[in-house]
Amino acid sequence: MKINRDETKSIRSVFGKTLVELGHTNKDIVVLDADLACSTQTKMFQKEFPDRFFDCGIAEQDMIATAAGLASQGKIPFAASFAVFSTGRTFDQIRNSVCYPEFNVKIIGTHGGITVGEDGASHQALEDISLMRSIPNMTVIVPADCAECREAIRFAAENQGPMYIRIPRSNVCDIFGENYELDFCKASVLEHGHDATIISNGETLAEVIEAAENLKAEGYSIQIINVPVVKPLDIATIIENVKKTKFVITVENHSIIGGLGSAVCELLSEYYPTPVHRIGINDTFGQSGKAGELMEYYGLNANELTKKFKYYIDKYRLVK
Repeated sequence: MKINRDETKSIRSVFGKTLVELGHTNKDIVVLDADLACSTQTKMFQKEFPDRFFDCGIAEQDMIATAAGLASQGKIPFAASFAVFSTGRTFDQIRNSVCYPEFNVKIIGTHGGITVGEDGASHQALEDISLMRSIPNMTVIVPADCAECREAIRFAAENQGPMYIRIPRSNVCDIFGENYELDFCKASVLEHGHDATIISNGETLAEVIEAAENLKAEGYSIQIINVPVVKPLDIATIIENVKKTKFVITVENHSIIGGLGSAVCELLSEYYPTPVHRIGINDTFGQSGKAGELMEYYGLNANELTKKFKYYIDKYRLVK
């Protein structure tokens, strides 16, 4: 599978435009932000529907509580802020005011992962997926490109229940076509192979695809599974395809603790015990730097992943 890494688009802009499109078709959609409308791109909705937009100030806890109140009256609130704030500062409100009563609140965490860049560790959400998937009744979605983000936002608007959708600050390349449809119940196998199964999502998926292409030229055969819906996890697709290879590697722009890697390990340890190697942020905080530099430093770009995939495959080829 080949993708064009040279052309990138703003996934946050797609989020904002999709909110506006949905706002025209559903008057119950309202948007809340925490004084970050320019960064999250909810400013597009604010301009189009000023009476349905609520700037809650630098007060994410109040934003989530307000969203819960609006949901209790039949509205469909989308509450957006940086991922580190929309999940970390607000855990109590999300747990007790949104998920416990199963209110129809959609929480959008922008600027997820280390690619926040120069803002550094205080703004780099590396624990948000772990926090959100630990709460009952919460759905967790991590789109990989603009088409998948658009589908995730539409899905959230059309389906009941608490949801957390995480998108990055950085621009992303196109992986899926304009006609892409997100199947909420299914992970998708993008490449079939027999040497290793790589499971990823979000902005690391493009890096995984490029790394697999690099190794294909050397005769390696890598299977790639895209898992945009981290919770609930598609058990059947993962197990069915993992059986075709000796081991699994998970790749994510998140801590290796509690995120996609942990979810896959939990699943396989219970249903189909298989060696799993988790690639992500190794139980440490991020740091300030350019997004590309940080992806390289933490071993998440295509060049570093190519080396790691090759190392593990060669290791398992020696095992009879």
